[in-house]
Formats: sequence, C-alpha cells, structure tokens
Amino acid sequence: MNPAVDIGAEPVRKIAFSHELQALMQQFADRPVRVAELLAATQGRGYDLLLVCIALPFCTPVPMLGLSMPFGLVVALIGARLALGQKPWLPQRLLARELPSQFLAKVLGAAARIVKLLECVLRPRLVFLHETLVFRRMAGALIMLSGVFLLLPLPVPFSNSLPALTVLLLAAGALERDGLCFVAGCAFFTVTAGFFLLLAVGGMQTVEMLREALTAE
Repeated sequence: MNPAVDIGAEPVRKIAFSHELQALMQQFADRPVRVAELLAATQGRGYDLLLVCIALPFCTPVPMLGLSMPFGLVVALIGARLALGQKPWLPQRLLARELPSQFLAKVLGAAARIVKLLECVLRPRLVFLHETLVFRRMAGALIMLSGVFLLLPLPVPFSNSLPALTVLLLAAGALERDGLCFVAGCAFFTVTAGFFLLLAVGGMQTVEMLREALTAE
C-alpha cells in the first residue's frame, strides 16, 4: 500500500501571497519539480496554496492533456477529502509526478504578478463562509468535481481553464478568507458545469448523427 502524505496543516499567513509565489519560483528555477517537492515547500501554508499552484498553469484556453489528467486527479483527491471533512493527503504515486523543467518557474512568475493584482481586491469578508463546516465541505465538493472535469482528456478549448479558474477562486478565497470570492467560485462552477453539460449533450448528438449516417440505406 502506498504511503500517504498529510497536507492538512493550517496555513500560516505571514507574508503576502504574491511574495510566497515569487519565493517558490526562485526555489524551483531551471529544473523539473516533483509534486512532493512542491508540497514540502508549501507545507505549513495550507493545501489552498498548493491548489492555486496546481490550478494556475491550466488557466489558459488551450488544454494541456499530458498534464491535466494527473494534476486533475490531485485536485479531485484533495477536494474529496475536504468534502468529507478530512485532512487532505496524496498517495506516493502522485507525489512522484513531475512538472517539466522551467515550467513551474514560468507559471509561478506570471502567477505572482496576477495574484499581486488579486491581493488588491481580496480581503477578509463574509468570513463565516469559511468558518462554517457546511460551506467548507461544499467548497471541497466543488473542488473535487472541478478536478474531475480537469482530468477529462478533452481536446476542447476552455475544457481546462474553466475548472481551473473555479479551483483558483475557491482556493484563493480560502487563503485570504474572502467569502465573496467563495461565492464567485460557486457561481463560476455553475458556468463550468453548464459548459461540460453542453459538451456531453453535443457529443451524444454527434454520436447519434454518425450512427444514423452509418446505418442509413
């Protein structure tokens, strides 16, 4: 049985989030980075920082099929544990997954600038949404479902970015205890779910049309 790693430590917010990302960028410059190393670097700052780091690379319209499946699974596992009210953990097999050389550094470099702008907007408000168990579990469930959407191998524009942005909003809101960001994440999830529902309906209709075309006399 693969060992599991606990990543449920309470976040310690002593420096600005954008500065934390810049520090990670410098630490992981010019070499491949395993999930275990990223986890160790974010330990003590909570799983939300790890979720943000995972989600940010996928916030572009073009899907990254080679990376979205394993990292979507990481997000889904973390979200599932949160939805059950348990501390997040990851099995050893996923901890061994690597991000390519310079990839994480470039992503975190761009992310730090983005988050620095977000820091001007994010602030503690509607804090009860992060202190109430039912809302925390709800956030976990939405993160889990977004992870499932993210891991689907769909070569369709925005199939990565929509679930990744949902995770980003929920995790960033938790980092800054911003309940309004939590509400925005929930609203964005409805957009994400609607997008994938349309894909499913369109896919079934396409299959039906092909079946009729192939069986027509």
